[in-house]
Amino acid sequence: MSKKISSKALPHIVAVISFFIISFVYFSPVLDGKELVGHDTESWMGMYQSSKVYNETHDDVALWTNSMFGGMPTCQIGAPVKTNVLWIINSVLSIFPRVIYTLFLYLIGFYILLLAFKVNPWLSLVCSIGFAFGSYNFIILMAGHNTKAVAIAYMAPLIGSVIYTFRQKKLLGFALSILFFSLAIAANHLQIFYYTLICLGIYGVSELIFAIKEKTIKSFSQSTGLVVGALAIAIGVNAVLLWSTKEYSEYTMRGKSNGLSEQLDKSSHQEGLSTDYITQWSYGIDETMTLLIPDFKGGASHSKLSTTSNTAAKLREMGVADVDNVINNTPMPTYWGSQPFTSGPVYAGAIICFLFVLGLFLVEGKNKWWLLVAFILSVFLSWGKNFIPLTEFFINHVPMYNKFRTVSMTLVIACFVMAFMGALALKELFSSSVSLDKKKKSLYLSAGIVGGITLVFALIPSLAGDFKSASDSMLTQYGYPDFILQTLPQDRVAMLRSDAFRSFIFIALTFVVLWLYTSKNLKLHFVYAALSILILADMVPVAKRYLNNENFKEKKIGSVFTPTAADKAVMQDQSEFRVLDLTVDVFNSSKPAYFHNCIGGYHAAKLRRYQELINFHISREISNIGSSFQSAQKAQSMEPIFANLSQSQVLNMLNMKYVIYNGDAEPIKNPFANGTVWFVDTCYIAQTADEEMLKLGTINTKKELVADKMFANLLPTKIVSDSNATILLVNYSPNEVSYESNSNTAQVAVFSEIYYEAGWDAYVDGEKVPYARVNYLLRALPLEAGKHKITFKFEPQSYSYGGIIAMISSVLMVLVLAAAIFFEIKSRKKKD
Repeated sequence: MSKKISSKALPHIVAVISFFIISFVYFSPVLDGKELVGHDTESWMGMYQSSKVYNETHDDVALWTNSMFGGMPTCQIGAPVKTNVLWIINSVLSIFPRVIYTLFLYLIGFYILLLAFKVNPWLSLVCSIGFAFGSYNFIILMAGHNTKAVAIAYMAPLIGSVIYTFRQKKLLGFALSILFFSLAIAANHLQIFYYTLICLGIYGVSELIFAIKEKTIKSFSQSTGLVVGALAIAIGVNAVLLWSTKEYSEYTMRGKSNGLSEQLDKSSHQEGLSTDYITQWSYGIDETMTLLIPDFKGGASHSKLSTTSNTAAKLREMGVADVDNVINNTPMPTYWGSQPFTSGPVYAGAIICFLFVLGLFLVEGKNKWWLLVAFILSVFLSWGKNFIPLTEFFINHVPMYNKFRTVSMTLVIACFVMAFMGALALKELFSSSVSLDKKKKSLYLSAGIVGGITLVFALIPSLAGDFKSASDSMLTQYGYPDFILQTLPQDRVAMLRSDAFRSFIFIALTFVVLWLYTSKNLKLHFVYAALSILILADMVPVAKRYLNNENFKEKKIGSVFTPTAADKAVMQDQSEFRVLDLTVDVFNSSKPAYFHNCIGGYHAAKLRRYQELINFHISREISNIGSSFQSAQKAQSMEPIFANLSQSQVLNMLNMKYVIYNGDAEPIKNPFANGTVWFVDTCYIAQTADEEMLKLGTINTKKELVADKMFANLLPTKIVSDSNATILLVNYSPNEVSYESNSNTAQVAVFSEIYYEAGWDAYVDGEKVPYARVNYLLRALPLEAGKHKITFKFEPQSYSYGGIIAMISSVLMVLVLAAAIFFEIKSRKKKD
């Protein structure tokens, strides 16, 4: 029996070891101590730094950060959750460098899926490579989209577990579904998880249709109940993450309008994201050919041309010295598709495309049709504004679809489906149950269709278009020579032709290998080896175009966030304030947040009220400050400019104490910043959001406030002035802020803290009290005469109650997994 177990385990052991070897070989720079830090990773490091420092030095977890946009919850930045068991798995994975374990997850996840379909383990190993090395999987790693990558990795095993629940062992499938539902949600990229649910929804409809035809409704209902139960438990396991994300999203640009009219702020009028914003990155209809031919549209926005390119030849003709070095170090604007810009194409693989079409001929209907529908839908949705009727239908009628942007991302479904169908096609091709005649006929048709397409474009590339981009007319304004307008389209033609021939060759070679097998001239183990080599040879070089050894740098994280002279000067001030850093794109960079609490920052989901304030007031005030530098001779001369700026009240109420305009120069101190808290003399009540926003631009925020009518009963109609009244900040931490006040008359205090009712509670002398939202997004509190201790505590129920739900659900998950393993072992012993 031990020999039998050993022989069964051998391919799995080989697969795991092979996946680790492949991961370390591809990312070999990590063995030299180097690391990959993409743009989004750098951004995350900046936005998370203050929370990281706090979490490392305190027992509680920072649930709020003041480092960006005046303040925001950390649920979408990084709030460690240890109330469920998943942190153990993540801790084990984090032993390895992130890129290593992510590639390993790509590989092992798809391997688990194929095993669930009873695909031969050796074949599963081969096909997992085809899925894992899709170009998009590496482009997102290069960009630092780490959560997206992990979520994609969990797509395959999750879908496999659900299908296993329907078609194989219900209890084991149920247990695995809980596990992978939980991990997929915990990856914290809900857009990819949403796409996974779309796949499962299509599969579920397919199963229902076949259950009706086959009269197996009872079994279908049982499986459906188990899958729904698995999802429910997984949601419970991730209760903290999901609850906090849901409540936060209601206050962001993805939530409901705050009431501003479309005339005042168009971006606020629509609930959810706007159609233009959602479809900004829409894949071109013809651009879909990149699934088969990577450089069909010129690759990334900027790519390195060949030293034999037309552009290089023109440079030599002009007598430019060392042309090869110039070409190798000067990426050119090769992309000519319709997206604003791109880091690279979505290339599924020429061999994978060939096998996908082969699957349409060989794979049984029960597996084929739902995969084909998922593929077609994902491609159509990726076209976005280029196929607007379907896109608008989904935005307007499909729940939550309008919460997500970058519709081209739906192609992750297409890439998954193509690799999956390809694996099932090979399973059928190697099966004795399919006739030899059908196998050969399917091979000929598939190779003819897919290979024919590549050959046609290789021979007649002009069928793809004119190879000109809408932005080409601007190239000379960006410093490119005039001749680029002639040579660049020629080079784009050459890129398409070269990749089309390349894809044709890989399809032809794969066809030969499979034909030799069907002709009984090649043993199956040689076929596996040949397919592994061909798939690696096809996929790896394309992936290397976008993520290679050059992307890895020595571990010098400090150099990325080295404080400038201005940063160091600001950090000498230990009081609480905010900084406006004009040396970066204020609202698209989190680098300043590494050192300071900032007016700006970088995050895909800002609070809607803050974004509206940016649109209507803050951007204008920043522009006024920036333009004033032209008349200021030195930093000291900025003080009267701050005093005289007619539109500086919002930045003042946000306690903008310093402006950094040059990293090597002294920061400019704003003496008119309102501070952390102050008393006002007058309260204005606005009847509408428009009135409140407009009034905010006219009042002196140091002495006056404006509030929505819903807070009218909380704020006094008249305030008796007290020149001796005081209120001071006495303690600040991410989750609790304390003040002390003293006055002879009743006062209204305004706090330079963001209003966020889903968690922030106010206490006066230990008693919980209501507080108001004023000046569109700050907090205000009426105070009786006398001495008081005021405390704001961030105590969201999503974290406290969510943690309890997570612990209970984690126990359930562990019990179900233990039961499934127990009965699986028991069942196998009986068979033996």
